[in-house]
Amino acid sequence: MIRTVDQMGTLTYAGFDYRIEDRLLAHLKIAIAAKLRVGEAFLLNWQIPVDEGSGRVSLWISPDIPLSFRFSGSKPPEMNRRWLDALARSAHGIRGMVVMNEDQAAEYVAKAGSPAAP
Repeated sequence: MIRTVDQMGTLTYAGFDYRIEDRLLAHLKIAIAAKLRVGEAFLLNWQIPVDEGSGRVSLWISPDIPLSFRFSGSKPPEMNRRWLDALARSAHGIRGMVVMNEDQAAEYVAKAGSPAAP
C-alpha cells in the first residue's frame, strides 16, 4: 500500500487488513464515508509498490460490508480539501476511487476541468 515514514494505520474491510499511512487513511475515511453516507457502492483502487511485490488492489466498497479505520496516531491530521476533492472526483470515473498521494491529488484536480482528466 502507499506508505511513508509516517505513522501507519489500518483499513479493515470484510475482515482483511490493509496498512495505510495515517494521513492518507484520514483522507480516505472522509471520502469513503461521503459515498457510503448516500448509499453508494464503488471501487477503491491502489497500486502495490515494487518493494511490496507489485500489482494492484481493487476493493468493492459497499455499505453492506464491514469497514473500519484504525489510526496509529492519537491526533487527527490536518485535512487537505484538494486531496479530498481529488479522491471524490476519481470515484466517479470508470476505475472508481483511486488512492493517490497529496502531490498526485493536486495534479489530478488541475487536470479535472479539461477533457484529458484522468
